[in-house]
Amino acid sequence: MNDSPTNEETLFDCAIIGGGPAGLNAALVLGRSLKKTVLFDDNRPRNRVTHESHGFLTRDGIHPQELKRLAQSELSAYPDVRIEASRVVSAEKESKFFRIETESGEVFRAKKLILATGFTETLPNIPRLPEFYGTSLFSCPFCDGYEMRGEPLIIISESEAAGHLAKVASNWTNDLIIATNGNQLIAASERQALERHGVLIYEEPIRSLDGENGKLRAITFEDGTTIERSGGFLTAEWHQAASIAKDLGCYINERGGIETDPMQRTNVEGVFACGDISMGPAQLVIAAGQGSLAAISVVAAFTEERFGE
Repeated sequence: MNDSPTNEETLFDCAIIGGGPAGLNAALVLGRSLKKTVLFDDNRPRNRVTHESHGFLTRDGIHPQELKRLAQSELSAYPDVRIEASRVVSAEKESKFFRIETESGEVFRAKKLILATGFTETLPNIPRLPEFYGTSLFSCPFCDGYEMRGEPLIIISESEAAGHLAKVASNWTNDLIIATNGNQLIAASERQALERHGVLIYEEPIRSLDGENGKLRAITFEDGTTIERSGGFLTAEWHQAASIAKDLGCYINERGGIETDPMQRTNVEGVFACGDISMGPAQLVIAAGQGSLAAISVVAAFTEERFGE
């Protein structure tokens, strides 16, 4: 296989796969560091059902797509940053460079690679649940708890993380229940601790969720019990949005995320990872910060290579 760019190809210093907050912030730092950068964004974000993003200073409550628009506008001021509205289907390590191929068959080459592909979610299989997700049912109390403060809320979870999520959510309301949809997930000691704080646990299967226009009103169990709730939080199964990290040989941690060191470096030389793909807290500001750190690590790698010659 030819490991050198053709005359028609541009050799980039760094390619970033993923155009969310992590990838965008990485591109900003690289552009300001005079590194020729290409950012691939297929615009299929996990948070496409989200109407507001929170916890990012000066942009609290902004629509995710508006944040992306502003970020891309800012990036346009940096001549070394190129944005490709393309889906990457493969990335492989050649002897000197990374070869990146898009869905349309275009090939790009880069010296370094940042993975910011994020993850996808599989929601619990409950009738009508997708209607409420992103409007009155959410995944992150730190992102959306404030808007539902003091309301009667529900935790919907088929995971052993149900109890932990309820404890965190209790910071925003004292009226909270857990629904495990027919699963016995919570140990006796944890159940006692939750019930001492007024958190009741319903293990009966869920028959339906009721409400209108994305606003939850009540939950009905198979035994006929109906409980009024105005919103809440759920746990979903998280999966890597792309197989690129695995194909490259990156280590995957026990949570299914890409393993990185404190500087966002993976075990594969020249490959960095940032954002939700690490399966850490899925917050906008954390993803953006990791993107910045990954870009700094890329520049540091180039600096070490230059002066280590």
